[in-house]
Amino acid sequence: MTQPTAQQIDGAAAIFKALADPARLAILIRLADAERSVSELAAIGSDRIGTVSARLQVLFNARLLTRRREGQTILYGLADRHVAALVANAVEHACEDHRTGDDPHG
Repeated sequence: MTQPTAQQIDGAAAIFKALADPARLAILIRLADAERSVSELAAIGSDRIGTVSARLQVLFNARLLTRRREGQTILYGLADRHVAALVANAVEHACEDHRTGDDPHG
């Protein structure tokens, strides 16, 4: 991997900042298999539409989401396969037992 520029590091940090909220991360997990509207996401998470909308805006601003209009509905989805992989890897890493002291590269 080549060394990133300061601007690229800032961009990566902004992505991790957007991912740092468990509720926003849960939205990304819910979008991993299909596009969904704000109201669908609100119903799944038992949240208010306004709250979900604000979370979606943060994720969209971090370039983690796409949005498109279908009739009167705006559908949100993951921006690309990198976002899906990043979320899946983070969850997988969180599920691993890191207390063993084993070589992480082995």
